[in-house]
Amino acid sequence: MTNDDQKKPWRRRNPFFDLFSEFDRMDNMMDDMMKRAFNDMDKLPEGKPMVYGFSMKVGPNGQPQIREFGNVEPDNKKLNVKDAREPLVDVIEHEKEIDVLAELPGVEKDDIDVRANEDHLIVEVPDEFYKEVVLPCDVDEKSVKARYKNGVLTITLKKKKPSKPKKPVTVE
Repeated sequence: MTNDDQKKPWRRRNPFFDLFSEFDRMDNMMDDMMKRAFNDMDKLPEGKPMVYGFSMKVGPNGQPQIREFGNVEPDNKKLNVKDAREPLVDVIEHEKEIDVLAELPGVEKDDIDVRANEDHLIVEVPDEFYKEVVLPCDVDEKSVKARYKNGVLTITLKKKKPSKPKKPVTVE
């Protein structure tokens, strides 16, 4: 058993299980980011919080989906710290609608700006949070409803009914 295996015992469970190899990849990425952050500590903006994280869930195709959040953009050469943090966001697709949940702790309801079109959603709290979400299908932008409670913004959008082709096209 190598020293690395002793640190990460889950690595030895099943080498064919992709989920653990994905955890290993994320762990290595975080290690690299932390090394770069401490090497470039004097170049980082003073008094500005640095937030970086990720969430993972199993998608409809059975593959892991990883979403990043925070205000740190990983780069091979340096860490870029954005002014606004990217909140943790979950997109939950139901039969007739889509729910988007965004964690926005410590903000006032009146400061939240939500904009939607048929395939994108933008959630913004000026100078604090910003997130653009690509929606999994087209939605009725007039149906958007938003609720904010205990730091969590819940946005519900009704799915558009798929349009059927109206005119046959001749293939040449």
